[in-house]
This record gives sequence, C-alpha cells and structure tokens, in this order.
Amino acid sequence: MLGALLRAVVLIVVLLAAGAFLLGWWGNGRVRQADEPRPTVGTHGVDAQKAREIGAKVGEKTAEAADQARRAIGDGTVTAKIKAKMALDDTVKALDINVDTVGTTVTLRGVVGSEAQRQKALQLARETEGVKQVIDQLQVRR
Repeated sequence: MLGALLRAVVLIVVLLAAGAFLLGWWGNGRVRQADEPRPTVGTHGVDAQKAREIGAKVGEKTAEAADQARRAIGDGTVTAKIKAKMALDDTVKALDINVDTVGTTVTLRGVVGSEAQRQKALQLARETEGVKQVIDQLQVRR
C-alpha cells in the first residue's frame, strides 16, 4: 500500500514537471508550423524571468505533493499499527472496528460486543505512538 502511494506521488511530480515544461514551451509560441524556418539553437530569446516563475510554480507544486504524501503515509502507518494491535488482541474483534486517522487524531467507529471490548479498543488506540486524541464512536451491541 505504501509502495503504491509513493509511486503515485512520483508519477504526479513527473506529470506536473512535464506539464510545466510543455505549457512554457507552447505558451512562448515555440510550437511552429512545419513550413516555418527553424530557429537558431541557443539561449537567445529565452525569458529568464518567466523561466524562474515557472520553476518556482513547479517547485511549489512538488513541495505540496510531497507534503500530502508524507501526511498520508503517516496517517496510514498509525492506522495500520492500531489495526494490528486489535487483530492480535483476543478481546477485540478488529474486523468490526473502523479506524480513521487524521494527523494525531484517531476515530474509532463500529459495533463491539461488550463494554470491555470498547474500552480495550480505546486503550489500544490511545497507547499507540503518534496518537494524541481518540474519538470514540463505537457502539456496544445490546
């Protein structure tokens, strides 16, 4: 799962860079008709300011994508740790509990068989590294 997410982030970064390059190329009127003369190769006519602006935009988008990927990986890691703890605990039925993580806040949803299972699930979530707040939306089956 993490490998697929990382591949997706790399693909997004590459596509953004390619898009910025192509937009700069077409936006400068560099796409020409087949019968037009070929311009001289070199740096003559390059708008350095525009190149810097495009580079800054690409860098900003890349940083945003990297930050989103870092947060998603961190949230997924905390969720996986909690689900693993619940799966290994005989008193909690982990399949009936949905764990959602956003930053350092974890929300537990689902139905448990007893108050003891509910308390154990909350305890396992609270003692997981990286968790600062647990929102209890568990229901006890009656």
